[in-house]
Amino acid sequence: MKGKSRWTDLTNHATRPWRADKLSRLGSSIFAEVAAWKKEAEMAGRDLIDLSIGSPDLGPTEAVRRALSEAVLDEKNYTYPGSAGSDAFREKCAAWMEHRFNVRLDPKAEVLSLMGSQDGLAHLAQAICNPGDLAIVPNPGYPIYAGSLAIAGVKPYEMPLREEHGFLPDLESIPDEIWEQAVFILLNFPGNPIAATADRPYFERLVALARKWNVLIVHDLAYSEMGFDGYQPPSILENPGAIETSVEFHSFSKSFNMAGCRIGFLAGNRDVLASLLELKNNIDYGVFGPIQKAAIAALEQAMDPFRPAAGVAGLYERRRDTLIDALAREGWGVPKPKATMFAWAKLPAAFLESAEPWSSRQFARELLLGTGVAVIPGDGFGSEGEGYVRIALVQEEARLREAAARIGQFIKMHGKETSM
Repeated sequence: MKGKSRWTDLTNHATRPWRADKLSRLGSSIFAEVAAWKKEAEMAGRDLIDLSIGSPDLGPTEAVRRALSEAVLDEKNYTYPGSAGSDAFREKCAAWMEHRFNVRLDPKAEVLSLMGSQDGLAHLAQAICNPGDLAIVPNPGYPIYAGSLAIAGVKPYEMPLREEHGFLPDLESIPDEIWEQAVFILLNFPGNPIAATADRPYFERLVALARKWNVLIVHDLAYSEMGFDGYQPPSILENPGAIETSVEFHSFSKSFNMAGCRIGFLAGNRDVLASLLELKNNIDYGVFGPIQKAAIAALEQAMDPFRPAAGVAGLYERRRDTLIDALAREGWGVPKPKATMFAWAKLPAAFLESAEPWSSRQFARELLLGTGVAVIPGDGFGSEGEGYVRIALVQEEARLREAAARIGQFIKMHGKETSM
């Protein structure tokens, strides 16, 4: 029998697999795994405090909701909206980029609407790479970073994010042969799962390297409006020459509590945007018009000089302080992030230094089943995440204090066991 097909012999009444092989290369299914743990904990009667998924627990402002509701009632808004986004939406995005970052963009060529930034992240490699190409991605990183490469048949080169480098990629350690092969390098400042931040000199070095090697910088700036202690996350496009070699993803999900609306945009190099639009023209018909109008209202509020600067940063800064201070009182020292809605926490020393060290997954599962507090094990974001957990600040302060108290009891109980 020559070359065996992956399809089972149908004459023997077996079934086809109905599953593409590349799905096995998508990476971690940790969110589905933790969801199963949560059901298990609830069935055991645990009161769940869910700090696992980075989904805002509040909705957008009344003005945004009103803009959406009024547009939904207008029957003219039920035609195909178009993949590029409306002129009004792209013009408002460009205006906000200039207001927020002093970055001037051509709204017709340098701004592209997205069904959330994950839509663009999932499809970008397919639009600008060929199978067998190489891209540089962080480890740990948000799962779609590596997953999108698997879908496109692109080889990943993983940059380790380690504490000794402030969880920033060590750009100088990337070999010349990797720079020479790479089509793009993907970074995320402030980051997810690690809320690392990059300063202007770091971005300048990155842009210089990208221009030297003709590599595209893909910057995921989903947390641009979540800086704390006076810190305002910068745009890669602020740097001289960056527009020639960079694109940047922006999201309304976290910045404006519009996660369920599925809207974002990509800004930057017009050739890259044209390629992504060409792909999306064959995939979707764009974001529902009323949602674009709601997003316009959100940007108008953000730019209103007569409206006190509110935004979401203050809320998450208070939650950060509440949780981290409460954990410190329970004996678990966790660094305070300068941005984002996440804390990246190294497992308590007793769990890492015991005769049989705990894995991130064991810690997260036992914590959830034992206390009802759900977090995400760090290895779900890549091998370099082992030994850490990600904690989302998506509950009210009283619930965060309760979560810290439960975690403290868990650490005391199991800490004694590991030292025995």
